[in-house]
Amino acid sequence: MKKGQRSWTREELLLVMNMYCKLPFGRLHSRNPEIIHFSELIDRTPGAVAYKLVNFASLDPAQRARGIKGASNVSKMDKAVWNEFSDNWDELPFESEKLRASFNRTTVEKINMIDESDLPKEGRERERIVKARVNQAFFRSMILATYDNTCCITGLQMSSLLVAGHIKPWSQDEKNRMNPRNGIALNGLHDKAFEEGLLTITPDYTVRISSSLKREKKNPAIQEYFLKYESQKIKLPQRFLPAEEFFVYHNRERFVA
Repeated sequence: MKKGQRSWTREELLLVMNMYCKLPFGRLHSRNPEIIHFSELIDRTPGAVAYKLVNFASLDPAQRARGIKGASNVSKMDKAVWNEFSDNWDELPFESEKLRASFNRTTVEKINMIDESDLPKEGRERERIVKARVNQAFFRSMILATYDNTCCITGLQMSSLLVAGHIKPWSQDEKNRMNPRNGIALNGLHDKAFEEGLLTITPDYTVRISSSLKREKKNPAIQEYFLKYESQKIKLPQRFLPAEEFFVYHNRERFVA
């Protein structure tokens, strides 16, 4: 460490990891207004924050799969926070959101635009509800950013029409509800079809369409919205590559071949 520099704290790195999860990969640079604002809050330079974001990118298997090596001198603390986040997706995003609210001198409810009128005034039930809503918003932001606000099947780029879906359903795997490697960005129609098992994605990221839809091949809408995507590769995310095990599950347990 150079003379005059101060060490990064765990709390600061949790906030950087929060940004890494929610910013599209192409915006992890020092000119991004969000990074500039954040750097002012923690009394760091935008360049220093951007450098830490790149450090986290170098730890992401999805970046290595794309041939992006990132920074070479990642600190032990960087690795520790990355591993801590990766091992505890249910708790760490919420903790980082509370930290983000604290640094912005507000509450986690306000920073996540949660309507407090229907919440209990205090207690464990309020904390449970707030955590669930914060995590749901975090997961959506993370998955859409990961896929650059693009449907991974059709290429549609309109975030208001996109769903941050789970490969293995929320109800079936509590441990991986917040795991970004269990998430995909789909438009509303294809998300519903995926949920109903009318289409799937194989572990090698290939779209398969169910036989029930194939029997409707004379229907122009079925041809346009589904059949033309048969055997096509999906758009891969810029980080948090989906885990093979989740697509294996969907192919075996959900897809109606």
